[in-house]
Amino acid sequence: MKKKLYDEIVEDISKYRGLTRDCADMLIKKYPKVSSESLHSIVSSELTNRLKKSRNLLYGSRHNYLGLFRTAQKNGQPPGIIVRIASDVNLPPALLARRILEQYYQNAQEGKVSRSTISRLLKDTGLIEDMDLAYEISLCILYDDRCGFISDAFCAEIGREYEVKLQNILQEHKISYITEDDLRSRGYDKTPDIKLEVPIAINGFVINWIESKARFATPSIHKTYIKEQFLSYWNRFGPGLVIYWFGFVDEIVEQAEKKYAILDHFPENITYMNPMSVQNLI
Repeated sequence: MKKKLYDEIVEDISKYRGLTRDCADMLIKKYPKVSSESLHSIVSSELTNRLKKSRNLLYGSRHNYLGLFRTAQKNGQPPGIIVRIASDVNLPPALLARRILEQYYQNAQEGKVSRSTISRLLKDTGLIEDMDLAYEISLCILYDDRCGFISDAFCAEIGREYEVKLQNILQEHKISYITEDDLRSRGYDKTPDIKLEVPIAINGFVINWIESKARFATPSIHKTYIKEQFLSYWNRFGPGLVIYWFGFVDEIVEQAEKKYAILDHFPENITYMNPMSVQNLI
């Protein structure tokens, strides 16, 4: 994706006020030539960036979200009050639900409530004493497509789905490999998703390992991965391949890069190692 188009999408996200699921729907209609997976991934990335700057909005002492909820209740508003408040203040419903639960139990217990207790209540809203609040909290968890336990499980499953997809492709091409779990069982700590037992080459570039990323790569995300993952893989196993299945900003690809190649798909033009070439050198 050209950076100009990426910047336009990011600007649209920054201007949008409301739930992220509605923002994603708006983007899908506006950018029909961009895959929905890419747009959803960009929305998630921008939400992460926004939340880094939103702590005061969520935890500032002047924001009494529990009070807003109670007032709306007294005024006879229908269920979904906290979801609507989240939309109005541009916060993820699950995070706002957590904050309101904290305020509720802080008032009830006249003191700070532990994070683990709040997490337990979010996982099982039936444990919340106030039935109306419990229902509101459960709606927040269901409506939030970016934060919370349901969305976390969904994202983890998508990541696993594309790892399995990659393994199936390798098997179809009869490429021998070992997985991240295999490497960890051998004592490695930082490991790629796939380590090829016999290297391959794509357009003359030798590949020893493959990392599967079920997301869109922004420049900042890619920079973080380089520092925290890719350089370690290169130091241990040599050059490799990074697949951002949902695409990436074109500018992250450096033509002179010798440590890893970047693609949004598994390469079709593969050169396999010829054992006879090694024998001829002996």
